[in-house]
Amino acid sequence: MKICFISNLYPPFVMGGAEISVRRTAEGLVKAGHEVSVITTSPNGKRYCEEINGVKVYRVNFTNICTPYTSQKQPMIVKSIYYSINLWSLYSYIAVKSILKKENPDVVHVNNFKGLSLSVFSAVKRLKFPLIFTAHDYSLMCPGTHLVNTSGMICSNPTKLCKFYVRIQKFIVNNKIDVATAPSQFVIDKLKDAGFLKGVETIKLPLGIELNDESIKIKKSYAVIDILYVGGLTMSKGVHILINAFKELESENIRLHIVGKGVDGAEFKKMAGSDQRIVIHGFVSDEELMRLYQKANITIVPSIWYDNSPMVIYESLMNRTPVIGSRIGGIPELIRSGYNGFLFEAGNTKELKVVLDNLIGNSSELKRLEDGAFESVKKYTIDEYIKNLEGIYNEI
Repeated sequence: MKICFISNLYPPFVMGGAEISVRRTAEGLVKAGHEVSVITTSPNGKRYCEEINGVKVYRVNFTNICTPYTSQKQPMIVKSIYYSINLWSLYSYIAVKSILKKENPDVVHVNNFKGLSLSVFSAVKRLKFPLIFTAHDYSLMCPGTHLVNTSGMICSNPTKLCKFYVRIQKFIVNNKIDVATAPSQFVIDKLKDAGFLKGVETIKLPLGIELNDESIKIKKSYAVIDILYVGGLTMSKGVHILINAFKELESENIRLHIVGKGVDGAEFKKMAGSDQRIVIHGFVSDEELMRLYQKANITIVPSIWYDNSPMVIYESLMNRTPVIGSRIGGIPELIRSGYNGFLFEAGNTKELKVVLDNLIGNSSELKRLEDGAFESVKKYTIDEYIKNLEGIYNEI
């Protein structure tokens, strides 16, 4: 089968888990015997094609006012122009359409589209290819993708301009998607409540990961309890909640490792202050990240936005590291309190501190959670994910 993915970013140029998931899926399909191509944006403004691990990657010129990498750092006037161009780009339409004509795939799988614009949906359906869409966030119903306002809080009262923007997106996208998937049911329900995906078959399809046979042999140390955060350094990710809760812990035999980059990184470093127990790593290599996962006793996912299905949870569980996560969005669909981690009320510093206090001095409880973590992730293998996708592709 010939499959073409459309994704605004593709490794090695990444910002989050969505593009990493697309890479794993594309390469997994190649291993399963399929012919796979990807249409994505170019990091340097030049249009070119390359092959990465058997996947043909088309990188097209980017004609917006800024790139997906820098859009969140721009002033509001620049963001507004960026969002407007993202509605429908004639250049992207022509570029994507020409590549699709050349590749002639059996199915097109659209993922994150910001930076290429909604014109990719028009290009696919103009050529009458079957279209599957995977929602990694709330791009269809929110210009900023995360349903978060300028204060970093959940947006419960969108502006008239935002409502108009969403109305246009609905007009462009509706009646073009054959099947829609998302890693969490929460995201599917949220999009349906907003008036998207009407009459579209929707399927919850959790992410797939490559299980490491060595994971079962991982042995943790409890002399110092290592607590790990991996993700964007933004307020919506709740990093400030984690830092405040951690600083209230009295134990000296604990370390908080913060991994990632983002617009609020300097603010979080200021919050950490002189606390020698907090280590801010910044962006690290894949090898170093796996080492930190394996070393960690606990991973924290303190999001205060409607997180979809964070890759960090899958990767933590894979490395026998239990997860403490916010009770929000799709996070509770992956964490079972007392089995592979614990849940706490999003934004509740006191409740997070209590959960941490109960665990950092209880190595027997941590060991029990480690076993539950590894058992719970076994159903999320990339092989199972590929098999489910093949079924969807064959169906449409």
